[in-house]
Amino acid sequence: MQIEQKVTPFLTFENQAEEAARLYVSVVPDSELGQVTKNPMTGAAMTVEFTLAGLKFVALNMGQPCEPSMAFSIAVACDSQEEIDHLWAKLTDGGEELQCGWLKDRFGVHWQIVPRVMTKYLQESDAETAGRVMGAMMQMVKLDIAALQRAYEGR
Repeated sequence: MQIEQKVTPFLTFENQAEEAARLYVSVVPDSELGQVTKNPMTGAAMTVEFTLAGLKFVALNMGQPCEPSMAFSIAVACDSQEEIDHLWAKLTDGGEELQCGWLKDRFGVHWQIVPRVMTKYLQESDAETAGRVMGAMMQMVKLDIAALQRAYEGR
């Protein structure tokens, strides 16, 4: 394993690191699987390097139960509803839908699947406009770009 970034996020699993990394690179655009380092004692994957849209991660098999927390999540900025729908379907398969664009995948990792335009909508200098968008978002599970845009436009 070679850590090249100044800061590299590690995702820790009991024994599903390679399976999780393979899923993640298959659903996030511009992603790839990197080096898999085997445990010399067991021959099983110990660490799995992978890149999600340019950001490098390492998945680590701890060999004991390790439950991820909502305190760490992976946010994906999506350019279309189709991208949101695709990621949502793949990542909630065996996982759990939460609220406001959040989900927990089947490995327990938390994700935020959000439209890229949300930054513009929520940073709106008009508090009433931003409030409408926030109110609409709070009613959603998977985010709906068209509904958020209607809230932004006051329709």
